[in-house]
Amino acid sequence: MALELNLSIITENLPLLLKGAGITLEITALSVGLGLLIGMFVGVAKLSDNRLIRGLASVYVDCIRGTPLLVQIFLVYFALPQIIGHRIDPFVAAVGACSINSGAYVAEIFRAGIQSIDKGQMEASRALGLNWFQAMRFVIMPQAFKRIIPPLGNEFIAMLKDSSLVSVIGFEELTRTGQLIISRTYAAFEIWIVVALLYLIMTLAISRFVALLEKRFSKGTRK
Repeated sequence: MALELNLSIITENLPLLLKGAGITLEITALSVGLGLLIGMFVGVAKLSDNRLIRGLASVYVDCIRGTPLLVQIFLVYFALPQIIGHRIDPFVAAVGACSINSGAYVAEIFRAGIQSIDKGQMEASRALGLNWFQAMRFVIMPQAFKRIIPPLGNEFIAMLKDSSLVSVIGFEELTRTGQLIISRTYAAFEIWIVVALLYLIMTLAISRFVALLEKRFSKGTRK
């Protein structure tokens, strides 16, 4: 029997799926935003002359990158409450786990970006009287940021898709919303097609935005 697409189910449930997509974008933006802050400091720490600071940063990156995001979500949502003594809100757990995960990958992006800048830039900055932090803030980081825009865009897209894992703790982002609709309508084919298309639209939009951002910054460096 030929499979027919039930458009009425799609139109009836599209608002709920769009709402779920909005929540997915919210989780992704918050997670990558916090991950940027974490990753920037950890990335710089990995280049520190202090062995303790460098070691702690490396342990964080290795542990987070060496374990699945799904396990990290379980640790934050199920294990952490046993330590602190009270339940954690699913939204807080989702953003917290995803931010910690994203921070480790962003740290490596920042580290690679900083190391790609010629060492003479730091030496010249110090010769002009800037201290290490001033040189990093005003000279090294602006140049490094232009180079790390593409990998940061890739991290945003990866986190957008990986955020679907928070559905396992009952948080109603796009994937979980789709599951709930299917449990009620049994229209798995129609709903999963729409869910996939929404993810595709979001990732393509982000890719386009990153490409435009990269082009804009490259214009400022080419004379």
